[in-house]
Amino acid sequence: MNVYTSAQFLHCLVLLEKEIMLRITTENKKGKTLLRLEGKITGPHVSTLEQCWRELTAASPKQKFSVDLCGVSYIDSAGKALLREMHRLGADFVAVGCLNQAIVDEITQADESTERSAKKTKGTPIIFYAILFSLLGVPADMRAQQATTLPTAAPTETMRVTLDQAVAMAIKQNPTQQIGLITAAEAVQDTRISRAALLPQADLKVADSLQRQNLQALFGGKPIFNIPGTPPLPGHIGPYQIFQAGPSFGTPIFDFSLWKRYKATRSSEDAAKAGSDSTREQVILLVVSQYIGGLRAQADVEASRSRVDLAQALYDQAADLQKEGVGTGIDTLRANVELQNEKQRLIEAENSRDSELFGLSKLLNLDPRQKLELADSLSFFETPQPEVEQSLDAALASRPEWKQIEAQEKALKYDKQAAEYTRLPSFRADGNWAYLGTRPNNGIPTYTYTASMDVPLWTSGRIRAEVARANLEMKRIDQQKADLRNQIGLDVKTALLNLQSARNEVQVANLGVQLAKEEVDQARDRFRAGVANNIEVIQAQDSLSRANDNQIAALYRFNQSRAEFARSIGQMEKTYAK
Repeated sequence: MNVYTSAQFLHCLVLLEKEIMLRITTENKKGKTLLRLEGKITGPHVSTLEQCWRELTAASPKQKFSVDLCGVSYIDSAGKALLREMHRLGADFVAVGCLNQAIVDEITQADESTERSAKKTKGTPIIFYAILFSLLGVPADMRAQQATTLPTAAPTETMRVTLDQAVAMAIKQNPTQQIGLITAAEAVQDTRISRAALLPQADLKVADSLQRQNLQALFGGKPIFNIPGTPPLPGHIGPYQIFQAGPSFGTPIFDFSLWKRYKATRSSEDAAKAGSDSTREQVILLVVSQYIGGLRAQADVEASRSRVDLAQALYDQAADLQKEGVGTGIDTLRANVELQNEKQRLIEAENSRDSELFGLSKLLNLDPRQKLELADSLSFFETPQPEVEQSLDAALASRPEWKQIEAQEKALKYDKQAAEYTRLPSFRADGNWAYLGTRPNNGIPTYTYTASMDVPLWTSGRIRAEVARANLEMKRIDQQKADLRNQIGLDVKTALLNLQSARNEVQVANLGVQLAKEEVDQARDRFRAGVANNIEVIQAQDSLSRANDNQIAALYRFNQSRAEFARSIGQMEKTYAK
């Protein structure tokens, strides 16, 4: 094993504040040079690694290299680019751990796809159509998910996310959303199973058996007749061998009940997809609400810090006036009490902010060690107030819950028709071809082809009960549909009411903050001039504190009302996912 020394040591061992950030060692194994990396491949260490790599390849141009990344803790974008270039030139990678393995997979897959795209083959039309059909088979929303660029960071670093990035991460990573997609995929497979019952089925059977029969049992238990003067007949036949090999098939020719059940499963598939969309909308609402709650907590922290700074300045002012003999000790004491109160509120605000960030991290399914920071701020968006009638129409056209219950209603209608059509005759064809003999070498071809008709004559009330149950299910779905229609109307009207109220609250709160700041300035001037004591200042501080809280709460309610209105009309993803 060789370790770089002297001049090479300066190139391959980088020290930052007496801490080793990147260490490179080499080892020759079975005609291949192993390049072992330890530390972080970031910043200036990337150029150091590149220089060492160039020197090694220049010294041994035909040597095979393998890069060990097991000791690497972090790789930035420049480091990934260098590793990709090394892989293109023939280097292999060894990695353990989710992070490093994911980076290696990303590098190797990118290079393989580039090489495949650079080659021209004779099967270009086939590849084109394969790609076309694969794209058609993938839903548009899933392709949008794959194209979305999401922020990434090591667990030790702080990840800054905007609201739209948080929504995109939740759509891709939230477990509840993924369970919804799996449920929809299961419904697709149920449809394929139901469709298979309408199509021909075939199987291949190969059997080799050895049999021995009791003759008396075959003749119904009667004694075996013996001819006088002849040897008695044996009481059994065999053992004898039977070999059989061949395919068999069966297919329905005319069966309306199977067709209607297939139509019912297709409607159930649509209902499952709508249910997955409903889960998706709900997850987005949770993420948006949690993010807005985090913005509110962050605004509370900033407002608390501002009030602490103001209280500190007022306390310093009271202490200076007391030293000059103008102020009194009680004024300084009151200012100090107010300062400590504001510091306590700051601690509570910081705790609330961290709790909101923890909740958002859980919804995004991030590593518990990952630090999170919000990149947006709580703000007011001046938008026109929507109309009630238009909003109701949009909700009934877009809400996935409404689409789901309509698909369920359609599936129940098909189930009822399938139950009714079981009274009709059904036709099917079956058959088999077999190579049959006592041994594999003496068989002859045999076959059986059958066309059959099945007419139910007496089912003991089963069909009537199935139809009655389908009718009851349709009545139940009608009641659920009426309740859902009323619930959608209530959601829309409540969201519009809250949105208008929050809009007015923001305007009033902004005016309140402006007036409270003017009150603090005037009280401070009066106290500095000796016209009044600092009781007025403390009261003005409390008024400003309440005004700030009211403004933050009004902005929070406005943004939350916007999210609830988007959810009520089924436009969460369209509004917040970009």
